[in-house]
This record gives sequence, C-alpha cells and structure tokens, in this order.
Amino acid sequence: MKGLFIHFFGLNEFSGISKKITSQIDSLERNGIQMQFCYVDIDKDRVQRRVCSGTEIDNFGNGFISKFGKWLAFKNLTSYIIYNNIEFVYIRSFYNTNPFLLRMFSKLKKSGVKIVMEYPTYPYDKETEREYYMYKPIFFLNRIFRRFLKGRLDRIVTFTNLEFIDGVKTINISNAIDFSSVPLANRVPGCNNNFNLLGVAEVHFWHGYDRVIAGLASFYKDKDRDIDVHFHIVGAGAQADLVQLKEITSNLSMGEYVHFHGNKHTDELDEFFDMADFGIASLARHRTGITNIKTLKNREYAARGIPFIYSEIDEDFEQMPYIIKAPADESAIDICKIIEFKNTLNLTPGQIRESITKKLSWDVQMKTVVKELLHIIET
Repeated sequence: MKGLFIHFFGLNEFSGISKKITSQIDSLERNGIQMQFCYVDIDKDRVQRRVCSGTEIDNFGNGFISKFGKWLAFKNLTSYIIYNNIEFVYIRSFYNTNPFLLRMFSKLKKSGVKIVMEYPTYPYDKETEREYYMYKPIFFLNRIFRRFLKGRLDRIVTFTNLEFIDGVKTINISNAIDFSSVPLANRVPGCNNNFNLLGVAEVHFWHGYDRVIAGLASFYKDKDRDIDVHFHIVGAGAQADLVQLKEITSNLSMGEYVHFHGNKHTDELDEFFDMADFGIASLARHRTGITNIKTLKNREYAARGIPFIYSEIDEDFEQMPYIIKAPADESAIDICKIIEFKNTLNLTPGQIRESITKKLSWDVQMKTVVKELLHIIET
C-alpha cells in the first residue's frame, strides 16, 4: 500500500513534534506501508513551497498573501495524490478545515483514497485562542466547517478515549517514543546540595511552569535550606508565554534559580537530561479545558529513565511508581514533596524505561492505525 503523510508546516531540528512525525512515518513503513512525506519548506528568503518526496508541487512565494496559500491551495496536492496512486493519506491537523480542504477530501474519497487525520490535542479551541494573530482566520474557518468532516474522513486519530470527534469515528492511540533515538539518561553526579528540575518543551502557557517558579519562591522563603534547587527550562516556544515566565521569575527574585536555556541541539539536550534529577511535564492543561491527554513529554521522561510530575490524566502513567500527580489547579508546586519523593524512589533509570518499552513505541501505536485502516478497506 502506498501512503502519504501530510504536514502543514516544515520540520525543525529542535522540535519534538518534528521528531514525532519522522518516527511515525518510519513506523508506518515498518508496518508495511510505502510512505511518502509532504510538508511546507521555507527557505532562507522566506519563500514557502509545498514539497512531496523532494518534488516541489506548489510555490507560494514570500509575500503576505502567500503565507495563506498553504491553507487554501490544494489543487496540486490533490492531483499529486491521485496521479501517484496514493491509497492512504495521514494528515496531521492544524485545525484548519475550510472549503478548499473539504473539496480535496471529497475528490480523494471519490478516487478511493482512505483519509485519516490526527488531532494532536482535543479539545483544542482554548489552545488556539492564544495562537499567533495571523492564524486567527484559519481557526475561525475551522470552527465553521469542521462539522462537514463527517463523510469525508475515514477516521480521526486521537490521544483521547473519545469514540467520535466532529462526527467521525476515532482511532484511539497513545503518543509514543522511538526508543532507538532516545538514550537512557546517564546521570552525571553533581554537587550533593544541588537538585535539578528540568522542563523541556516548546513552551506554552499550558505547561504551567509558572507553578514551579512560584513553588521555588515558597521553597526559598526558608533561609535554612541545605539544598539548592534549580529549574532548567530548555526550549523556545510562544514568545509571549516566555516573556511572562521571565517576568514572574524576576518579580519573585528567582533569577538565580530559574534558567532559560532556549533551543538546544540533540547532544546538548542529552546533557540536560543527564543532569536532571526530576522532570517537569505539563502542569496546566486545565487552562485549555483538557482533562485527559497523553503527552509526548511524559513518554520522553520515562524513556530517559527520569521521574516526573504532571497534572492531567494520562492513563499510561497514572499507576506508575515514578510519577507525582499535581492537582489540576493554579496552586504552587510543592518542591519539598518532589525532593522527598525522589530521595525515596528505589527505581533505576533502566527500570523506569523498561516499564513502557512494550507498549509505548511508535511501531506498536501505528500498528493500531494500520490494522484499523485494513479493516476500513476490507469493509
């Protein structure tokens, strides 16, 4: 079977999402589908081009209007899929349903192409409210036209337990890990009186890092502490959210203990995981109206062998002995609780990693997608 993975952006070496997409495509290949990849490339002159397996099929230029081309122009992509006898299309949604995308889906359906769309998060409306201003029209159109996805999509892939989304039957999977590309953390001994918290993310308000900073401020009110706790934030993300975190850090006089490192290459990133005592995952998904979600970061901390804290419901980790559940509210994180928990944890990094290897690999999760796809074809 010939398949095509469609992404409405490009790949970024610093992005966990980009690594996820590459892993998903490789796993679909290992599950028996001959995959191609279609994405939007942006060159040094900011010219945007839609590229499928190395072939440019659209050139949107670099002007203001051209920035919207990738959301509205699908004629050449439709022709490419039909001409190359693509039988299966997997789309990573940007919540950009509009009449032009629906027209493509209708034409592909008439040609017998099976279409699966992945929703990275759900519900997502509160999440998109704070996206860049230029995306507002895209999300507005999506709210109007997503009701027409029923009958045009074969399935929606979701990391929730919902049976239907937007009237479309779902495939329920978990976010996962390519274990071959994620090394086990090799804990580097530091100063005995240092404890390092690590948050790795494309930073957004739903990560709730402000709760950790507030917890540190409370922790350091006790002047007799015999341990120094540092919070390392690695990654870029939403500029407004980063600015806010830095303002909170300054206002609480935590600049000595909260460190913003920006994006890091793979080798540098590995060094941060090696020095981490404890991982900080998402602590404020409630701000976007999400209760259940299966985030990539939870899986990466576990794959690295690092205990971590999160606040949502993640059924793959709820009973694991190496996690702390924070309340899904705006309270400050209890830093003493984290330190005490880590000091009494009797699991090696290898044991933490082993707890997820049989279930949370991309090969296992994408096999579920392929099995459902074959079921659709047979029926």
